[in-house]
Amino acid sequence: MHLHTLRNASGMRVDISDLGATLVSWHAPDRAGHLDDVLLGHDTPAEYLDSTAFMGGIIGRWANRIRDARYVLDGLTHEVEANEGANHLHGGSAGFHRQMWRAEHVDGVLVMHLRSPAGAAGFPGNLDVTVRYALADDGTLSLDYEARTDAPTPVNLTNHAYFNLSGEQGEDASVRDHRITIHAREFFAIDAGSIPVAREDATNTAFDCHTPQTIGERLALSNEQLKLAGGFDHCYIFDDAKAPRAVASLFDPSSGRELLVASDAHGLQFYTGNHLEGVAARGGARYRKHAGLCLEAGGFPNEINMDGGHAVLRPGEVYRQRTRYTLRVR
Repeated sequence: MHLHTLRNASGMRVDISDLGATLVSWHAPDRAGHLDDVLLGHDTPAEYLDSTAFMGGIIGRWANRIRDARYVLDGLTHEVEANEGANHLHGGSAGFHRQMWRAEHVDGVLVMHLRSPAGAAGFPGNLDVTVRYALADDGTLSLDYEARTDAPTPVNLTNHAYFNLSGEQGEDASVRDHRITIHAREFFAIDAGSIPVAREDATNTAFDCHTPQTIGERLALSNEQLKLAGGFDHCYIFDDAKAPRAVASLFDPSSGRELLVASDAHGLQFYTGNHLEGVAARGGARYRKHAGLCLEAGGFPNEINMDGGHAVLRPGEVYRQRTRYTLRVR
Protein backbone atom coordinates (compact mmCIF):
# COMPACT_ATOMS: atom_id res chain seq x y z
CA MET A 1 0.00 0.00 0.00
CA HIS A 2 1.43 3.37 -1.05
CA LEU A 3 0.16 6.77 0.09
CA HIS A 4 -0.11 9.69 -2.30
CA THR A 5 -0.30 13.17 -0.78
CA LEU A 6 -2.05 16.32 -1.96
CA ARG A 7 -1.34 19.67 -0.27
CA ASN A 8 -2.60 23.22 -0.62
CA ALA A 9 -1.40 26.70 0.31
CA SER A 10 -3.42 26.79 3.55
CA GLY A 11 -1.58 23.78 4.98
CA MET A 12 -4.19 21.12 4.30
CA ARG A 13 -2.98 17.62 3.51
CA VAL A 14 -4.92 14.75 1.96
CA ASP A 15 -3.49 11.22 1.88
CA ILE A 16 -4.87 8.73 -0.64
CA SER A 17 -3.92 5.06 -0.87
CA ASP A 18 -3.58 2.98 -4.00
CA LEU A 19 -5.44 0.26 -2.06
CA GLY A 20 -9.06 1.03 -2.84
CA ALA A 21 -8.17 4.56 -4.04
CA THR A 22 -8.95 5.20 -0.38
CA LEU A 23 -9.17 8.60 1.29
CA VAL A 24 -6.97 7.77 4.27
CA SER A 25 -6.67 11.17 5.96
CA TRP A 26 -7.49 14.84 5.54
CA HIS A 27 -5.68 17.19 7.88
CA ALA A 28 -7.40 20.55 8.10
CA PRO A 29 -7.19 23.54 10.49
CA ASP A 30 -9.81 24.39 13.10
CA ARG A 31 -10.78 27.97 13.99
CA ALA A 32 -7.58 28.28 16.06
CA GLY A 33 -5.43 27.04 13.19
CA HIS A 34 -4.75 23.63 14.74
CA LEU A 35 -4.55 20.78 12.23
CA ASP A 36 -6.54 17.59 12.83
CA ASP A 37 -7.50 14.61 10.71
CA VAL A 38 -11.22 14.88 9.94
CA LEU A 39 -11.53 11.36 8.47
CA LEU A 40 -11.90 8.09 10.35
CA GLY A 41 -9.46 5.38 9.37
CA HIS A 42 -7.48 2.28 10.25
CA ASP A 43 -3.81 1.76 11.14
CA THR A 44 -2.73 -0.93 8.68
CA PRO A 45 -3.44 -2.18 5.15
CA ALA A 46 -4.63 -5.47 6.65
CA GLU A 47 -7.27 -3.62 8.66
CA TYR A 48 -8.50 -1.88 5.51
CA LEU A 49 -8.71 -5.23 3.70
CA ASP A 50 -10.48 -6.95 6.60
CA SER A 51 -12.82 -4.09 7.48
CA THR A 52 -16.53 -4.28 6.75
CA ALA A 53 -16.85 -0.48 7.11
CA PHE A 54 -15.62 0.38 3.56
CA MET A 55 -13.49 3.04 5.25
CA GLY A 56 -12.76 5.87 2.79
CA GLY A 57 -12.74 3.61 -0.25
CA ILE A 58 -14.04 4.06 -3.77
CA ILE A 59 -17.16 1.92 -4.04
CA GLY A 60 -18.05 0.03 -7.21
CA ARG A 61 -18.98 -1.40 -9.55
CA TRP A 62 -22.27 -0.82 -7.77
CA ALA A 63 -22.42 1.48 -4.73
CA ASN A 64 -25.17 0.69 -2.23
CA ARG A 65 -27.59 -2.22 -2.65
CA ILE A 66 -29.22 -4.34 -5.34
CA ARG A 67 -32.34 -6.15 -4.13
CA ASP A 68 -32.03 -9.94 -4.16
CA ALA A 69 -28.67 -9.51 -5.96
CA ARG A 70 -30.34 -9.61 -9.36
CA TYR A 71 -31.56 -7.30 -12.08
CA VAL A 72 -32.96 -7.45 -15.61
CA LEU A 73 -30.99 -5.82 -18.42
CA ASP A 74 -32.08 -5.95 -22.05
CA GLY A 75 -34.49 -8.75 -21.24
CA LEU A 76 -31.94 -10.96 -19.49
CA THR A 77 -31.83 -11.63 -15.74
CA HIS A 78 -28.37 -11.17 -14.25
CA GLU A 79 -27.33 -12.44 -10.83
CA VAL A 80 -24.53 -10.78 -8.89
CA GLU A 81 -22.81 -11.64 -5.63
CA ALA A 82 -25.13 -11.63 -2.60
CA ASN A 83 -22.85 -10.36 0.16
CA GLU A 84 -25.39 -8.82 2.55
CA GLY A 85 -27.99 -11.49 3.18
CA ALA A 86 -29.94 -11.88 -0.05
CA ASN A 87 -28.80 -8.50 -1.37
CA HIS A 88 -25.72 -7.17 -3.15
CA LEU A 89 -23.82 -4.40 -1.35
CA HIS A 90 -21.05 -2.03 -2.47
CA GLY A 91 -19.58 -4.09 -5.31
CA GLY A 92 -19.31 -7.34 -3.38
CA SER A 93 -16.66 -8.95 -1.20
CA ALA A 94 -13.90 -7.93 -3.64
CA GLY A 95 -15.28 -4.53 -4.56
CA PHE A 96 -13.24 -1.57 -5.77
CA HIS A 97 -12.38 -0.65 -2.15
CA ARG A 98 -10.29 -3.86 -1.93
CA GLN A 99 -8.52 -3.53 -5.29
CA MET A 100 -5.08 -2.11 -6.05
CA TRP A 101 -5.39 0.98 -8.24
CA ARG A 102 -2.72 2.38 -10.54
CA ALA A 103 -1.78 5.96 -9.65
CA GLU A 104 -0.25 8.78 -11.65
CA HIS A 105 0.29 12.46 -10.87
CA VAL A 106 -0.72 14.87 -13.64
CA ASP A 107 -0.32 18.63 -13.08
CA GLY A 108 -1.07 18.42 -9.37
CA VAL A 109 -3.97 16.00 -9.82
CA LEU A 110 -3.84 12.42 -8.54
CA VAL A 111 -5.33 10.15 -11.20
CA MET A 112 -6.31 6.63 -10.11
CA HIS A 113 -7.02 3.86 -12.63
CA LEU A 114 -8.69 0.47 -12.29
CA ARG A 115 -9.87 -2.21 -14.72
CA SER A 116 -12.74 -4.30 -13.38
CA PRO A 117 -12.84 -7.51 -15.46
CA ALA A 118 -15.99 -8.97 -16.94
CA GLY A 119 -17.60 -11.32 -14.45
CA ALA A 120 -16.27 -9.56 -11.34
CA ALA A 121 -18.97 -10.06 -8.68
CA GLY A 122 -21.16 -11.29 -11.54
CA PHE A 123 -21.28 -8.03 -13.50
CA PRO A 124 -20.95 -8.14 -17.31
CA GLY A 125 -18.36 -6.29 -19.35
CA ASN A 126 -14.86 -5.03 -18.70
CA LEU A 127 -15.09 -1.68 -16.93
CA ASP A 128 -12.27 0.88 -17.04
CA VAL A 129 -12.55 3.37 -14.19
CA THR A 130 -10.70 6.62 -13.54
CA VAL A 131 -11.00 8.76 -10.41
CA ARG A 132 -9.26 12.14 -10.27
CA TYR A 133 -8.47 13.72 -6.90
CA ALA A 134 -7.48 17.40 -6.67
CA LEU A 135 -7.07 19.72 -3.67
CA ALA A 136 -7.56 23.45 -4.26
CA ASP A 137 -6.25 26.32 -2.16
CA ASP A 138 -9.81 27.19 -1.07
CA GLY A 139 -10.07 23.81 0.70
CA THR A 140 -12.04 22.01 -2.00
CA LEU A 141 -11.28 18.34 -2.57
CA SER A 142 -12.59 17.31 -6.00
CA LEU A 143 -13.48 13.76 -6.96
CA ASP A 144 -14.14 13.27 -10.67
CA TYR A 145 -15.26 9.80 -11.74
CA GLU A 146 -15.25 8.35 -15.26
CA ALA A 147 -15.97 4.83 -16.50
CA ARG A 148 -16.16 3.07 -19.86
CA THR A 149 -17.33 -0.44 -20.73
CA ASP A 150 -17.28 -2.93 -23.60
CA ALA A 151 -20.68 -4.42 -22.70
CA PRO A 152 -23.85 -3.02 -21.08
CA THR A 153 -23.42 -3.02 -17.30
CA PRO A 154 -24.79 -1.30 -14.19
CA VAL A 155 -22.47 1.40 -12.81
CA ASN A 156 -22.83 3.48 -9.67
CA LEU A 157 -19.68 4.90 -8.06
CA THR A 158 -19.12 6.81 -4.83
CA ASN A 159 -16.63 7.36 -2.02
CA HIS A 160 -17.24 5.99 1.48
CA ALA A 161 -15.27 8.50 3.59
CA TYR A 162 -16.35 8.86 7.22
CA PHE A 163 -16.18 12.44 8.46
CA ASN A 164 -15.75 13.65 12.02
CA LEU A 165 -15.01 17.36 11.87
CA SER A 166 -13.96 17.57 15.53
CA GLY A 167 -10.82 15.61 14.67
CA GLU A 168 -11.57 13.11 17.44
CA GLN A 169 -10.34 9.57 16.82
CA GLY A 170 -10.92 6.32 18.70
CA GLU A 171 -13.46 5.67 21.42
CA ASP A 172 -14.22 9.37 22.04
CA ALA A 173 -15.18 10.10 18.45
CA SER A 174 -18.83 11.07 17.92
CA VAL A 175 -20.79 13.16 15.44
CA ARG A 176 -23.84 13.59 17.67
CA ASP A 177 -23.04 17.29 18.20
CA HIS A 178 -22.49 17.96 14.49
CA ARG A 179 -25.16 19.90 12.61
CA ILE A 180 -26.32 18.53 9.26
CA THR A 181 -28.06 20.32 6.42
CA ILE A 182 -29.33 18.47 3.33
CA HIS A 183 -30.85 20.47 0.50
CA ALA A 184 -33.48 17.91 -0.48
CA ARG A 185 -37.18 17.63 0.23
CA GLU A 186 -37.54 13.91 -0.50
CA PHE A 187 -35.83 10.71 0.59
CA PHE A 188 -36.32 6.98 0.08
CA ALA A 189 -38.01 5.05 2.87
CA ILE A 190 -36.48 1.59 3.24
CA ASP A 191 -37.47 -1.92 4.24
CA ALA A 192 -35.68 -4.15 6.77
CA GLY A 193 -33.02 -4.94 4.16
CA SER A 194 -32.33 -1.23 3.53
CA ILE A 195 -33.90 -1.43 0.07
CA PRO A 196 -35.92 1.64 -1.00
CA VAL A 197 -39.67 1.04 -0.97
CA ALA A 198 -41.13 4.53 -1.44
CA ARG A 199 -40.28 8.16 -2.06
CA GLU A 200 -41.26 10.16 1.02
CA ASP A 201 -41.65 13.86 1.73
CA ALA A 202 -39.13 14.77 4.45
CA THR A 203 -40.98 17.94 5.48
CA ASN A 204 -41.67 18.06 9.23
CA THR A 205 -40.28 14.56 9.79
CA ALA A 206 -37.08 13.27 11.39
CA PHE A 207 -35.58 13.41 7.90
CA ASP A 208 -36.21 17.12 7.39
CA CYS A 209 -32.68 18.54 7.33
CA HIS A 210 -33.38 21.44 5.00
CA THR A 211 -32.23 23.68 7.86
CA PRO A 212 -29.33 22.76 10.18
CA GLN A 213 -30.18 19.93 12.58
CA THR A 214 -28.14 18.54 15.48
CA ILE A 215 -27.56 14.90 14.62
CA GLY A 216 -27.87 13.54 18.16
CA GLU A 217 -31.25 15.22 18.58
CA ARG A 218 -32.47 13.71 15.31
CA LEU A 219 -31.21 10.25 16.27
CA ALA A 220 -33.15 10.46 19.54
CA LEU A 221 -36.49 10.95 17.76
CA SER A 222 -39.01 8.12 17.74
CA ASN A 223 -39.17 7.10 14.09
CA GLU A 224 -39.66 3.68 12.53
CA GLN A 225 -37.25 4.38 9.68
CA LEU A 226 -34.49 5.33 12.13
CA LYS A 227 -35.19 2.17 14.12
CA LEU A 228 -34.92 0.02 10.99
CA ALA A 229 -31.47 1.36 10.11
CA GLY A 230 -30.16 2.04 13.62
CA GLY A 231 -29.87 5.70 12.63
CA PHE A 232 -29.71 7.41 9.26
CA ASP A 233 -28.80 5.20 6.30
CA HIS A 234 -31.08 6.75 3.71
CA CYS A 235 -30.80 8.23 0.25
CA TYR A 236 -31.95 11.80 -0.33
CA ILE A 237 -33.32 12.62 -3.77
CA PHE A 238 -32.16 15.43 -6.06
CA ASP A 239 -33.04 16.54 -9.56
CA ASP A 240 -30.59 15.78 -12.35
CA ALA A 241 -27.84 18.38 -12.75
CA LYS A 242 -25.23 19.16 -15.39
CA ALA A 243 -22.74 20.56 -12.87
CA PRO A 244 -22.07 20.14 -9.15
CA ARG A 245 -24.51 22.08 -6.98
CA ALA A 246 -24.84 22.34 -3.21
CA VAL A 247 -26.40 19.19 -1.75
CA ALA A 248 -25.38 19.22 1.92
CA SER A 249 -23.28 20.84 4.63
CA LEU A 250 -21.95 19.73 8.00
CA PHE A 251 -20.81 21.91 10.91
CA ASP A 252 -18.95 21.08 14.11
CA PRO A 253 -19.47 23.83 16.73
CA SER A 254 -16.50 22.71 18.85
CA SER A 255 -13.85 23.15 16.14
CA GLY A 256 -15.60 25.61 13.83
CA ARG A 257 -14.97 23.34 10.87
CA GLU A 258 -17.62 23.26 8.18
CA LEU A 259 -17.89 20.81 5.30
CA LEU A 260 -19.74 21.82 2.13
CA VAL A 261 -20.78 19.08 -0.28
CA ALA A 262 -21.60 19.71 -3.94
CA SER A 263 -22.28 17.10 -6.60
CA ASP A 264 -23.98 16.54 -9.93
CA ALA A 265 -25.30 13.17 -8.69
CA HIS A 266 -29.04 12.73 -8.14
CA GLY A 267 -28.69 10.82 -4.87
CA LEU A 268 -26.97 11.44 -1.54
CA GLN A 269 -26.73 8.63 0.99
CA PHE A 270 -26.61 10.01 4.54
CA TYR A 271 -25.16 7.36 6.85
CA THR A 272 -24.47 7.99 10.54
CA GLY A 273 -22.00 5.16 11.15
CA ASN A 274 -24.61 2.88 12.67
CA HIS A 275 -22.37 -0.19 12.43
CA LEU A 276 -19.06 1.29 13.59
CA GLU A 277 -19.23 -0.23 17.07
CA GLY A 278 -16.01 -2.20 17.61
CA VAL A 279 -14.46 -1.31 14.23
CA ALA A 280 -10.66 -0.90 14.36
CA ALA A 281 -9.69 2.75 14.86
CA ARG A 282 -6.35 4.49 14.74
CA GLY A 283 -3.89 3.92 17.56
CA GLY A 284 -5.21 0.44 18.32
CA ALA A 285 -8.52 1.78 19.63
CA ARG A 286 -12.05 0.84 18.59
CA TYR A 287 -14.72 3.13 17.21
CA ARG A 288 -18.18 3.39 18.67
CA LYS A 289 -21.53 3.76 16.96
CA HIS A 290 -21.94 7.18 15.30
CA ALA A 291 -18.18 7.93 15.49
CA GLY A 292 -18.36 9.36 11.98
CA LEU A 293 -20.76 9.90 9.12
CA CYS A 294 -20.81 9.49 5.36
CA LEU A 295 -22.26 11.77 2.70
CA GLU A 296 -22.09 9.50 -0.35
CA ALA A 297 -23.04 11.13 -3.64
CA GLY A 298 -24.17 8.79 -6.41
CA GLY A 299 -27.18 7.04 -7.85
CA PHE A 300 -30.07 5.56 -5.90
CA PRO A 301 -29.87 2.25 -4.01
CA ASN A 302 -31.34 -0.52 -6.20
CA GLU A 303 -31.76 1.97 -9.05
CA ILE A 304 -30.98 -0.75 -11.58
CA ASN A 305 -34.38 -2.24 -10.63
CA MET A 306 -36.26 1.07 -10.78
CA ASP A 307 -38.27 2.27 -13.76
CA GLY A 308 -36.63 5.22 -15.48
CA GLY A 309 -33.32 4.88 -13.66
CA HIS A 310 -29.91 6.06 -14.92
CA ALA A 311 -28.05 2.93 -13.93
CA VAL A 312 -26.83 1.31 -17.16
CA LEU A 313 -23.61 2.17 -18.99
CA ARG A 314 -23.27 1.00 -22.59
CA PRO A 315 -20.31 0.73 -24.98
CA GLY A 316 -19.42 4.11 -26.47
CA GLU A 317 -20.87 5.99 -23.49
CA VAL A 318 -18.92 7.56 -20.61
CA TYR A 319 -20.11 7.42 -17.02
CA ARG A 320 -19.29 10.68 -15.27
CA GLN A 321 -19.91 11.92 -11.75
CA ARG A 322 -18.39 14.92 -9.97
CA THR A 323 -18.36 15.58 -6.24
CA ARG A 324 -16.77 18.45 -4.31
CA TYR A 325 -15.99 18.46 -0.58
CA THR A 326 -14.97 21.88 0.74
CA LEU A 327 -13.59 22.38 4.26
CA ARG A 328 -13.56 25.81 5.87
CA VAL A 329 -13.91 27.35 9.34
CA ARG A 330 -16.41 29.76 10.81
